[in-house]
Amino acid sequence: MKNINRRDFLRHSATALGAAAVLSSPAAKAAVSGEPIHRSTASDSPLIVPHANGIPITGTFLDEISHDIPHQNWGEKEWDQDFRYMKAMGIDTVIDIRCGYRKFITYPSKYLLKKGCYMPSVDLIDMFCRLADKYDMKFRLGLYDSGKYWDTGNMAYEVESNRFVIDEIWENYGKKYKSFAGWYLSTELSRATKGAIECFRELGKQCKQVSGGLPTFISPWIDGKKAVDASRITKENAVSVQQHEREWNEIFEGIHEYVDACAFQDGHIDYDELDAFFTVNKKLADKWGMQCWTNAESFDRDMPIKFFPIKFDKLRLKLEAAKRAGYDKAITFEFSHFMSPQSAYLQAGHLYDRYMEYFNIKK
Repeated sequence: MKNINRRDFLRHSATALGAAAVLSSPAAKAAVSGEPIHRSTASDSPLIVPHANGIPITGTFLDEISHDIPHQNWGEKEWDQDFRYMKAMGIDTVIDIRCGYRKFITYPSKYLLKKGCYMPSVDLIDMFCRLADKYDMKFRLGLYDSGKYWDTGNMAYEVESNRFVIDEIWENYGKKYKSFAGWYLSTELSRATKGAIECFRELGKQCKQVSGGLPTFISPWIDGKKAVDASRITKENAVSVQQHEREWNEIFEGIHEYVDACAFQDGHIDYDELDAFFTVNKKLADKWGMQCWTNAESFDRDMPIKFFPIKFDKLRLKLEAAKRAGYDKAITFEFSHFMSPQSAYLQAGHLYDRYMEYFNIKK
């Protein structure tokens, strides 16, 4: 038999475990049986920490165009069930993380199909808007990601591609659905990247002009010790709090007219760094009249396997730090893979149960 080390064994086993997982959490069993979901209350919970001491998650990305987590191949039946789970948890906002990535797209875009993109089998944007209407949620549309920024560092491609996409999306969905409530400028960055201010200004300005001023937001990452590729867990040359503040003060100054909120990803810094960075983020957002959100990542960056649902205590620490800093809203990447009782990952349903228990949510 070929010898493999522990890390290789875990990596090769991950796919099999996910595929073979039997959904055994209480919420998942209820979904199959149709029985009511029972949630613990503070009086009968085994938790030894204060309940509901963090900011609750009220928004989630919807990731159907990804490059580093697997598709779950859901149809509308599964998505409808997931929206019900989200609603029960208190989620009021869903965000399509990007309407296209490189050649894969979420809707039949006449413009992007002419550019060589592949025809999708389902119009996911239409489905997401209909489900958001059904469950009285707000829907935000993530822009197209050409992938060229990641290849070249040139953000001009994103502006040019989205000039047509923004108009197309508004005509097809924005005017049609009451749930369509704003935009997500999906280009991700962490530092004072060349062209970033101009890119966000142009995209935000066009989104607002075409939609009558609907709000926009961004979700950058903090260039912390965990901002590494999938082969590593940490790095040495992480950004300092002071440098982070200087760079993002400059960026916020340049974009605040056309970007209404910033939801920094919270998984790239260590847990004992949360308060320092969160305090700076909130101070800068207040200074420039922007809302300060947190993108509370519900997947774990501390493991050699990328990516599994996060340990509940890690998520709790991040939500509690965001509450201490006075953040305005918490969204997550991403409910359907990492918190949903019907996720392909068995651990996700258990994370959902622990979250519901912590926030005293009983269905």
